[in-house]
Amino acid sequence: MLKSKAYQFWFCTGSQDLYGDVCLSHVAEHSQKMVEALNASGNLPYEVVWKPTLITNELIRKTLNEANTDENCAGVITWMHTFSPAKSWILGLQEYRKPLLHFHTQFNREIPYDTIDMDFMNENQAAHGDREYGHIFSRLGMERKVIMGYWEDADIQKKIGDWMRTAVGVIESSHIRVMRIADNMRNVAVTEGDKVEAQIKFGWEIDAYPVNEIAAEVDTVSKGDIDVLVEEYYDKYEILLESRDEKEFREHVAVQAGIEIGFERFLEAKNYQAIVTHFGDLGSLKQLPGLAIQRLMEKGYGFGGEGDWKTAAMVRLMKIMTQGMKDAKGTSFMEDYTYNLVPGKEGILQAHMLEVCPSVADGKISIKEQPLSMGDREDPARLVFTSKTGPAVATSLIDLGDRFRLIINDVNCKKVEKPMPKLPVATAFWTPEPNLQTGAEAWILAGGAHHTAFSYDLTSEQMGDWAACMGIEAVYIDKDTTIRQFKNELLWNSAVYRK
Repeated sequence: MLKSKAYQFWFCTGSQDLYGDVCLSHVAEHSQKMVEALNASGNLPYEVVWKPTLITNELIRKTLNEANTDENCAGVITWMHTFSPAKSWILGLQEYRKPLLHFHTQFNREIPYDTIDMDFMNENQAAHGDREYGHIFSRLGMERKVIMGYWEDADIQKKIGDWMRTAVGVIESSHIRVMRIADNMRNVAVTEGDKVEAQIKFGWEIDAYPVNEIAAEVDTVSKGDIDVLVEEYYDKYEILLESRDEKEFREHVAVQAGIEIGFERFLEAKNYQAIVTHFGDLGSLKQLPGLAIQRLMEKGYGFGGEGDWKTAAMVRLMKIMTQGMKDAKGTSFMEDYTYNLVPGKEGILQAHMLEVCPSVADGKISIKEQPLSMGDREDPARLVFTSKTGPAVATSLIDLGDRFRLIINDVNCKKVEKPMPKLPVATAFWTPEPNLQTGAEAWILAGGAHHTAFSYDLTSEQMGDWAACMGIEAVYIDKDTTIRQFKNELLWNSAVYRK
């Protein structure tokens, strides 16, 4: 289950004592009012905590190191109210290890034309102080997020909120543990990767377990527990018997209920937040986990098919980043399957054999059973639905041997023109930006996988900010993409990011 943590973000204001105690009292008063307003705005997903004004090397270093060790602090927001000499920040910044937002704003919205004097100018010179502060980051070659705008504006507050979600993704990345049930699908390249390097870069732990070890946990689930969950399924979802024997249908659904309970108990007992399975290695499991995996994803677990641990970790990461989001539309594992190439109606049909998260569903969700040619097991039960419409982001994390690359594609999800009554899986249909031809060509040139971690609720900017914090390459496929420029970008990146 996706458990929430009450993360906080420290608000640190920079100044210095050149202008006297009255000025410093105003700096403290202004920053406290800003923090109170930010917290009251309703536009931030996490609390902002005010910290006393930072004016000396010793205090800056002490505060940033305290932020490092505070488990509830997910990042620091900094603002230079006046002029803070940047050499005072060097040691503190060099030792700081969490996400940092440089908020470039000022307390007053408008220049007070009738009363402005040099005292006001000295006290309210963020335009000056933030440039000095920004320079030292560039000199140190340090990653940070810069947001410029007035602190009372809702759009600026929402940008801060978006960054907070990314920062929490950075912090939580080091807590992601992926359980590999069996191994990567044989002879498949793009779903493989360097697990040691992934732990170095992202903090992920990727461990393998024999399939029969988790199958044994499934076998211990009591009939009573299974019956209760089956009743929940039957109450919540539409049942599509489609001429199948009702008793047999229910028995197959019960198999998935046992897998859901057993898998979740095993994951919780061993502290894993993501899982991969492989249809080629099911051990004593009676079915390929379908409905069970879909339900686990809906609870916040990451998943990747055929041993794809990178996508499983990314799905978990993106679910963490969207946690608690009002009116969230969903996040899921997806796979590119087939194209519609009719002019004006181009797009990619997305699905998987079974495992698409119901958080992305639009309308009714049904349980269906259908033979599966892969896996050599009984017909698995799965949830069937169509996805929501609207803008979304699809990502693929790939290992190029000498580096990781995150491919980020803006997509537009649409309804398919006609029903697909014979297709027994959940589906989405989208057109990549800027169009299918350019988007698909760019994706292939970048080496993108057929699996994606997909979300309606995150933006390409947020995913790019996460990649930047992790020190990995990110490439964007969006409305401005041209193949000529994209190929040049890949070429430049190969020089910059190679180990």
